[in-house]
Amino acid sequence: MFSGIVEELGVVRGLGRSGNIIRFEIGAEKTLVDVKVGGSIAVNGACLTVIEIKKDRFIFEVMPETLKITNLGVLRTGDKVNLERSLKVGDRISGHFVLGHIDCLGVIRKKGYDKGNMAFGIAIPPEFIKYCLPKGSVTVDGISLTVADKRSNMLHVYIIPHTLKNTTLGFKGPSDKVNIEFDILAKQSHLDLTYEPRKAQKNLQITRNML
Repeated sequence: MFSGIVEELGVVRGLGRSGNIIRFEIGAEKTLVDVKVGGSIAVNGACLTVIEIKKDRFIFEVMPETLKITNLGVLRTGDKVNLERSLKVGDRISGHFVLGHIDCLGVIRKKGYDKGNMAFGIAIPPEFIKYCLPKGSVTVDGISLTVADKRSNMLHVYIIPHTLKNTTLGFKGPSDKVNIEFDILAKQSHLDLTYEPRKAQKNLQITRNML
């Protein structure tokens, strides 16, 4: 679990393939501290398992499904990525609870200043807009942000200068893809509100084959 507070920008140092598995080597400094093989790192918001640690980099293996639903599949050597170590019990939650399970890809459609503040308009698949609650939380490339507004299939967020300087949003712009994870509380609330007991009971009927 993470909090959506990016600790540093890492750099893709190497890419390799073994069958249908892609091997990423990502250079880092701060996030290398106190991490062991088997630990979790959020890379652009996607939770990845560390399989090897070298002096100046992490090694990850990424499966086809992850490549399909995230922007990790378009990374090239030299690209920068947002990094965050997993939370420890007792850590401050400065953002919101982030699982590292990407829901969909968004596409930046607008980037510019609105009344002196940097604003982003991000297009997402229409079926996910129901999880965008005004003043609620959303994770964009692993960054915990507040939903300012939603219109049609677009969510809108504002970015402070510190976030622009220290994350991938500082150099990403229109047509770039970003990883989106919606707030687990928003998703659970929507599930609770749309729950249909009769349909659920029908689907959960125990059959002889199940036993």
